[in-house]
Amino acid sequence: MQIPSLTISAVRKGLAEKTFSAVELAQEALAFAKAENPKTNAYLTFSDDRALAAARGVDEKLARGEDPGLLGGVPVGVKDVIVTRGVRTTCGSKMLEKFVPPYDATAIERLEAAGGVILGKTNCDEFAMGSSNENSAFGPVRNPVALDRVPGGSSGGSAAVVAQGTAVVSLGSDTGGSIRQPASFCGCVGVTPTYGRVSRYGLVAFASSLDHIGPFSRTVADSAAVLSVIAGRDPRDATSASHAVQDYAAAMQEPLRGLRIGLPKEYFTGLASEIGDRMQAGIDVLKKQGCEFVDVSLPHTEWAIAAYYIICTAEVSANLSRFDGVRFTTRSAKAESLIDMYKNSRGEGFGAEAKRRIMLGAYVLSHGYYDAYYLKAQRVRSLITQDFARAFEKVDALVTPVSPFPAFKLGEKTSDPLQMYLSDIYTITGSLAGIPCMNVPCGLTAEGLPVGMQILTRHFSEDLMFRIAHQYETSGGFTASN
Repeated sequence: MQIPSLTISAVRKGLAEKTFSAVELAQEALAFAKAENPKTNAYLTFSDDRALAAARGVDEKLARGEDPGLLGGVPVGVKDVIVTRGVRTTCGSKMLEKFVPPYDATAIERLEAAGGVILGKTNCDEFAMGSSNENSAFGPVRNPVALDRVPGGSSGGSAAVVAQGTAVVSLGSDTGGSIRQPASFCGCVGVTPTYGRVSRYGLVAFASSLDHIGPFSRTVADSAAVLSVIAGRDPRDATSASHAVQDYAAAMQEPLRGLRIGLPKEYFTGLASEIGDRMQAGIDVLKKQGCEFVDVSLPHTEWAIAAYYIICTAEVSANLSRFDGVRFTTRSAKAESLIDMYKNSRGEGFGAEAKRRIMLGAYVLSHGYYDAYYLKAQRVRSLITQDFARAFEKVDALVTPVSPFPAFKLGEKTSDPLQMYLSDIYTITGSLAGIPCMNVPCGLTAEGLPVGMQILTRHFSEDLMFRIAHQYETSGGFTASN
């Protein structure tokens, strides 16, 4: 079996025709992933026992003539910020280097209930803070498309395992672009659903009002299948939404003729010429499908970066306060008092980026600065959300670049945090508004580096987003501009 080219439908077909069993697939997938992983450092932990147990369950269901589930036998990678019972979950941090959770995240429960086979946990920026996957305490991930380049962040490992072919699909998390930007850099599909569409129960919190769980895959149909499995109301997460989950598979078959798609003018300035050229080629594919393109404006975009880094760091400072060396975390041995234990444990356990964001967050929430910074940033967030609402009164969807440039070289931006933060300039607005957005590939640069196109729709309109993406893919959009 060709592990790197498998899709969900190919796995289902192979199992149905008895070309291979789920256990045989899991064994080969694990062996292939372990052999390839030294090239990219995309996996931090492999979960052989759990994977083989899940695969045996799929085979037993098939032997009884039962449906093994939509993801029956499918090899999956999971970002190491999503807790997995009995399997180490580090969040890419020394602080949790030895943490083994006693429970599963809701997304993990649903994934395995649908027959998914979790191969292991994927590398990421520490506590999901970063745009290049160079902030992991366990070394950077290398982009499988170009090993001297970053895979994007913070879900770089989850994007890399799909692009490398060491998983059929994977789960990542997105706070300000951490699914879409790595998907763009690695040339795969990455989906950030509406805030609340997928339960955050068991997702180690970065910024609670911005965090999402979403899938990576090589095809639009596979991401739609994964989202249909993990989406839906969860009583254990008060922010999960009760909106019905649409039939994404049926929606994807509908034509695009007559759809109005907006091009926000603020997103098409400062682009590298190759990015702009590939975007135009992608737009031309959708025009041939009958879409009408109109110019729109999202006028508060220019304040998005500032607002995001105030809001997310404020929430970081609160969420990471629980990691104190007392419970489930690495504890410093160099302490003569309780205060010393806190200081030393956090000083040794957190990396530079985590410390930077904790300090920034503590500052903007401190007495005398809350109104000047945090409250003002939340007002800007409301204005950005209103920008999208007004745009969607005129158009059905929006199309933008994902990043102003392709994957950059390892080490290129690590000395300049501001330049690193600007990597997410086109993805942060969708996160602040909480709307569904996704990356689809739209060709390669002259150096062979992937370029991504972002599709954004109204809250809980993932069905329309997948419809546009699937029709674009099947019309040759992924490679039309090469």
